[in-house]
Formats: sequence, structure tokens, C-alpha cells
Amino acid sequence: MQIGNDRVRVSVPATSANLGPGFDALGLALNVRDTIEVTALASETTEVTVVGAGAGEVPSDASHLVARAIRVGLEYVGAPAVGLRLTCHNVIPHARGMGSSAAAVVGGLVAARALISDPEALDDQSILELATQMEGHPDNAAPALMGGGTVAWMSRTEDGELQARATRIEVNPQIDPVVLIPDTRLATKAARAALPAEVPHSDAAFNAGRAALLVAALTRHPDLLFDATTDRLHQAYRSAQMPQSALVVERLRVQGLPAVISGAGPTVLVFGTHDARATEDQAIAGIVGGWDEDGRAPSGWQVTRPGVAAAGAWFEAM
Repeated sequence: MQIGNDRVRVSVPATSANLGPGFDALGLALNVRDTIEVTALASETTEVTVVGAGAGEVPSDASHLVARAIRVGLEYVGAPAVGLRLTCHNVIPHARGMGSSAAAVVGGLVAARALISDPEALDDQSILELATQMEGHPDNAAPALMGGGTVAWMSRTEDGELQARATRIEVNPQIDPVVLIPDTRLATKAARAALPAEVPHSDAAFNAGRAALLVAALTRHPDLLFDATTDRLHQAYRSAQMPQSALVVERLRVQGLPAVISGAGPTVLVFGTHDARATEDQAIAGIVGGWDEDGRAPSGWQVTRPGVAAAGAWFEAM
């Protein structure tokens, strides 16, 4: 496989996973997008410039997650190992449960697709599988790649190997998600460490039913979102690691709003609707305080309505 383009740009959305009961399966793409500009170099060097989230914190060499993902993609199709110059314009906050690492991985793999002479050699299924190998699970990678809402799962191939799979669901246009981002962070690894090895059968059965209901609520029946976002599988176990977020979710749900922890947290996601926007904003402001034109509340929360990202990751030659 040859390099077909030496300068490309990739756009990739933020994501929210779990969505309450759909642990490690359901995901939603949010219209908050990182942009990655990639130049292939004749040398073996890797240069990374980060603007925005993560600037001064993440690596600026070949160990950067986007650079690693590009190299995984190029190696997968047998393309030559080229040098890389990356400029990452990051808007997705890090360690907040909004899929920043999945965006980096999927963005890097899509950049590899954009660089090669035959982009179809890195099709969506290949990218999903490679991203899952790097991420460990496909729940964020799927919506980052496909856009909209997604259901992801693992299945066995004829050879007995585990393979990531995903399908897209069309989110009802009435749904207008609200994202409440605190100024605290929580690493996904730490959040997963809080989960027990076993849960009661009754809780597993409860979540299976609510996850199925959530698919119906997201697509055809938004009026069922409150019941559909109830969870017994993971949020309560993680509440000690993000007590402020857990309290915000509890108070929002007392107000009748379908609030959940976004991914591993600590961001809170509320499934708002366009028709009830004024009422929802008033209830949210009463809990975290009113916010200014930049979406900042006095309590340190950032409140925004990003919209659902209909498009997943895309690329263009520069």
C-alpha cells in the first residue's frame, strides 16, 4: 500500500458512552469536535503540536496517542512507515467521560485511511476493530467513527476470535442533550477499578430491560427517556469517586430530568428535548447555578448543549 496524500485533515466528535443502563454497549456522538492536521514526512521523526485541551500535558513525540494510532493503521495495510507532523486542535476535555482517548484513536486511524492510496483498505469495520484493540472496548469508538447513536458489542468469528461490532441507531431529532462538565477529572482506569466483579442477577436483568427500553426512547419515544436511563449496574459503585457528579445526577432526576453519568465520568449528560429547553435550563441552573455566555457556572461547571453529531469522523486532503 502506498501513501496517496501527504497532508490531510480529520474531524472527530466527542462521545458519551453507557448512557445510563447501556454499560459498555450504548454510545452517542456529540457535536464537540477535535481537528487533527497531519503531514507525512520523508524523515522518521514525529512532531506533535497540541492546541487546546491537553496542551502541555500530553506527549509531543511518537508516543502521542494520535501518532500511535496512525502508525497502527498504516502498519495494518502494509503502508510504509513515514515521519509525521501533527497539529491537534483539541476541544474535547480530557479525563471527563467524553471520549477524548477514543477520539484520538479513531482520529488517528481515520488519518491513516486518508493518507493511503486506497482508503477502502481501512474500512469502518477494520477501524472499529483496531480502535477496540487500542481502547479495550468499542462503546466510545463506535459513535466517534459512525456518528449518531450506536450499539456496540463483541462477537466470535469462525476462528473463535473476539471481534468488535457496532450498528448505528438514528436518534430522534427532538432529543437535545445537555452536557454538564465539572472542573475535576477522573481517569477511566480508576472508574473501572471501582466496579465489582459480580452483581446481583436482579440488577443485571433490570439493566438489560432498561437498555432495551433506551434504544426505543432514543429513536421513537423520547417521552420514555427518564425511565429508560435508570441504572443499577455501574453508577452507584462509582459515586464515591465523583460525589459531586453523583449528587448532581440525583438532584436532576428528582426534578424529573433524565440525567446520567457520561461514560466513566465525571461529566453529567442530560437527555434534554428541544420543546422543554427553557424548563430544563431553569432546573439545571437551580442545581449548578446560572451560567454565563461561555457556559460557565459559579460552581465550576460548564454547561452546554452540543447537539448530536450526525456525522462521525471524516477526513479531507489539504
